[in-house]
Amino acid sequence: MSTADAPAPQAPALPGPAPRILAISAPYYQHVVDGMLDAAREILAQAKAELDVVDVSGAFELAQGLAIAAGASKDYDGYIVLGCVIRGETDHYEFVCNSAMDGLMRVATAGRLCLGTALLTVDTLAQALARSRETGANKGAEAAVACLRQIALKRSLA
Repeated sequence: MSTADAPAPQAPALPGPAPRILAISAPYYQHVVDGMLDAAREILAQAKAELDVVDVSGAFELAQGLAIAAGASKDYDGYIVLGCVIRGETDHYEFVCNSAMDGLMRVATAGRLCLGTALLTVDTLAQALARSRETGANKGAEAAVACLRQIALKRSLA
C-alpha cells in the first residue's frame, strides 16, 4: 500500500477520560511539519484529546525531547513526534534517520510510552509534501491514530 491509496485515518474509540497528548515537533521544514500537525490536531479533536506542542531543533533532537518530556512533571498519556529529513548528497541523511528512529524506539520502549511517529525520511521535498498535505494520507494524522491506539491498548491492559 502506498501513501496515495491509504485509507483516511480516523480516531479509534478510546475508553476512559480524554487523553493528554504532547506533540514534539522538529520544524526544520516548517510547512511540512505544520501540515502534519494540523492533520494530527484533527484526529485528536475527534478523540477530544488535549494537545500541547513543543519544538526541538531538528530530527536528531526528537528522541532527546521525548526523553526530557517523559521525565518532566507534566503527565501525558501519549506523545507524537513530527519531523522531516530529506536526503542530501552526503551520508548525513542515513546517520540522522537511523539515529533518530532508533532513539525514539529506545525511549518509547524503555519508558513504556504511547508514541505515534511522523518522522518523514524522504528523497525529495515533493515526497514530503505528499505526506503532509491536507488531502490524502497525512503522516501526522496516522501518527495521531497510532498514539491513540497505543493509549487504548495501555488502558485495556491496566
